[in-house]
Amino acid sequence: MAFQAKKLINDPNDAVTEFIEGLVETYPGLQYLDGFPEVKVVLRADVSRTTYDKVAVISGGGSGHEPAHAGFVGEGMLTAAICGDVFTSPPVDSILAGIRAVTGLMGCLLIVKNYTGDRLNFGLAAEQAKSEGYKVEMVIVGDDCALPPPRGIAGRRGLAGTILVHKVAGAAAAAGLSLADVVAEAKLASEMVGTMGVALSVCTLPGQVTSDRLGPGKMELGLGIHGEPGAAMADLQPVDNVVSHVLKQILSPETGYVPITRGSRVVLMING
Repeated sequence: MAFQAKKLINDPNDAVTEFIEGLVETYPGLQYLDGFPEVKVVLRADVSRTTYDKVAVISGGGSGHEPAHAGFVGEGMLTAAICGDVFTSPPVDSILAGIRAVTGLMGCLLIVKNYTGDRLNFGLAAEQAKSEGYKVEMVIVGDDCALPPPRGIAGRRGLAGTILVHKVAGAAAAAGLSLADVVAEAKLASEMVGTMGVALSVCTLPGQVTSDRLGPGKMELGLGIHGEPGAAMADLQPVDNVVSHVLKQILSPETGYVPITRGSRVVLMING
């Protein structure tokens, strides 16, 4: 059954631009870069590459899963976020513009979720920035625990656990650590985080007709943030069963994705 998704928006083509405008108007500590809306970059209003004396932490990707990424720009987290269109990687020119805007002598770290388009475009932008003399490093986050190895060509997908990597890298940068040390902290965090998604319905694109492939009484385990098919479809179950399944998958000793044992101190993020 196909149905028109209900959204409180104006023109679907302006949804991303208007989200960014609303965010910047609401929070005085944010601004967008010259060239907006063609260049969709949100950055800290108090940061300029000519005066910034800490490592810049930049992330981004497709829009449509707000508040990631622009909603996490601020002191102690991201210095800038590069916004693509809905579920679409931002273009190389926008990423490069963001790097140029906030990267000072200490350099910058790009935190990228493991999707082909993001890896390609952020990687190209990083190489271009390096050729211009900027110090740039990149950490790829693949925190998806839904699929067992072998993980195919692309590997594990980047999911909501990426926000915890933003937090760790942002704190390291705010403390004045070097680029190498900020990269090391971000890599360690990315290796310690695990995520698994559960969905009761398929995500919707603004203005598009959506097919509910799940049907009534069904849920999907381990799907991606852009609606990519999950690991399994199942009947709706009590929430205790769902949580038990998700935790078992994340902590599976067979995959060894997350090295947590009984008694470990952990951070739990529940993402809506």
